[in-house]
Amino acid sequence: MQLEVRPDPAEVGRARRWARSRLAGSGIEGDESLAETLILLVSELVTNAVVHTGRPAVLRLSLPGAAVGSATVRLEVADASSRAPVPRCVDGDATGGRGLALVDGLADRWGWSPDGAGKRIWCELDRAEEASHASVVCPGGAAAYEGLAFEVV
Repeated sequence: MQLEVRPDPAEVGRARRWARSRLAGSGIEGDESLAETLILLVSELVTNAVVHTGRPAVLRLSLPGAAVGSATVRLEVADASSRAPVPRCVDGDATGGRGLALVDGLADRWGWSPDGAGKRIWCELDRAEEASHASVVCPGGAAAYEGLAFEVV
């Protein structure tokens, strides 16, 4: 399943709605913590593609069937920029720059690879188990992400 995303910040909301509609038929209920985590990851990766490249992107979801109990959910965003994604360390007053730290903290695995003239960023969530997630450590020892505590405003 895939969705083409235009280089417009309004597309992030459309990507979330599209992902939610795909979850409904996958056996992952909309109120499961896995579903909410997946929607947050969609939001972060699509935002990064739209804001940092200014070019169209493609969102792909690989969801397990309803009968599968311990399967992996995979999310990919491909964009036309060859610039590598780099987690940033930001201070507490910054209004952005935490997206990849959230991806690192919430996904069981994530990475990126070159894709033609651009790149593909992916992350995976294991449906049946909860993994412990490492923090991103900034120079000087400050942590950019600690645990799963964050505030949605």
